[in-house]
Amino acid sequence: MTGLDSWYAFMKSHDRNALWDLLHPDAVFESPVVHSPQRGRDITFKYLASAEKVLGGPGFSYVGEWTSADGAVLEFKNVIDGIEINGVDIIAFDAEGRITNFKVMVRPLKAINMLHRLMAEQLAAQS
Repeated sequence: MTGLDSWYAFMKSHDRNALWDLLHPDAVFESPVVHSPQRGRDITFKYLASAEKVLGGPGFSYVGEWTSADGAVLEFKNVIDGIEINGVDIIAFDAEGRITNFKVMVRPLKAINMLHRLMAEQLAAQS
């Protein structure tokens, strides 16, 4: 199974243990609202687990996929509270298929503002 296959399996199963195993110990998460990259498996796990809870529910779908030898760009859509969210996950994998870098970009501004609020709530709930 490739890293991308493992990511899709996590998004379907919502298995947090699978997510943890998929992350490289030095993984980096880049948020659409946090200026500095979040470095390390622990913080990357918190962000991705929170994002999956906030965004990955009913209505979430990947609508585009572009891949390379060591990564993928996945376009997603969802509607939350009547606001259509459109974004991309830019994922880099190591030779073992573990995520080394995960960058999220989102549009429009109304969606970013809402996600900022919902993610802050979800991250606080995890602490």
